[in-house]
Amino acid sequence: MSLSPLKLLAITAAVLLAGLVWQKSREIARADPRQHTGQNGIVMLGAEWCGYCQRLKAGLEAARVPYTELDVEDGGAGQDAFAALGGRGVPVTVIGQEVVHGYNTARLGELLADRGHAVQLK
Repeated sequence: MSLSPLKLLAITAAVLLAGLVWQKSREIARADPRQHTGQNGIVMLGAEWCGYCQRLKAGLEAARVPYTELDVEDGGAGQDAFAALGGRGVPVTVIGQEVVHGYNTARLGELLADRGHAVQLK
């Protein structure tokens, strides 16, 4: 059975495209901060100009909560993590394996309290 050149080209293109999609999905998975937070780690994705990000940082720092901050505009790890989490706006906060999009004070407070942190967010 012989394949026409057009069918062979289509099959080759499909295989290459599948490989590219698979590689991209692996890169996204590696950038996901949940790979490193375990059950209690905290990562805040934000931007310097974001007022809600500043409020969240102030609350975490006032309560002495250990966290890692990533800038989504850094062109590196922060931007990659933001894309991996499907970020649409900032802040995006990872608490353990939970992701909170936006400045949802109720959800943030609940997840932090579950880990023994009494944080006052306004």
